[in-house]
Amino acid sequence: MKFLHTMVRVRDIESSLRFYRDGLGLVETRRKDNPQGRYTLVFLAAPATPEAEIELTWNYDDEDYGSARNFGHLAFAVDDIYATCARLQAQGVVINRPPRDGRMAFVRSPDRVSIELLQAGGALPPAEPWLSMPNTGQW
Repeated sequence: MKFLHTMVRVRDIESSLRFYRDGLGLVETRRKDNPQGRYTLVFLAAPATPEAEIELTWNYDDEDYGSARNFGHLAFAVDDIYATCARLQAQGVVINRPPRDGRMAFVRSPDRVSIELLQAGGALPPAEPWLSMPNTGQW
């Protein structure tokens, strides 16, 4: 397993970049603008640890994030997303967003921290029981 990034939702991408990039000294590593999905993702990292990123998610539409909605998730790359989800499920963990695409799943920690699991390398071929499993709850 490899730690990938932590996602934080931001209300103003420019003021957030001034803080994280210009103030803290993080370096922008990549950016993904998605006008159709109405969001922009900006990944930043500390120069000494470029492999551990912060993902700033700016949603174009205003949203009240409440007291905790602005913090998104922790992300980990796993060697076999199906085996990881099966192991968690056997421990009683709900697979909130099953890996139907062989690439991405979401679960929650006992304290309700959202955890994104991403298949290392390319996506695995879609497989049951994940392929037909619906989403459960929120992640």
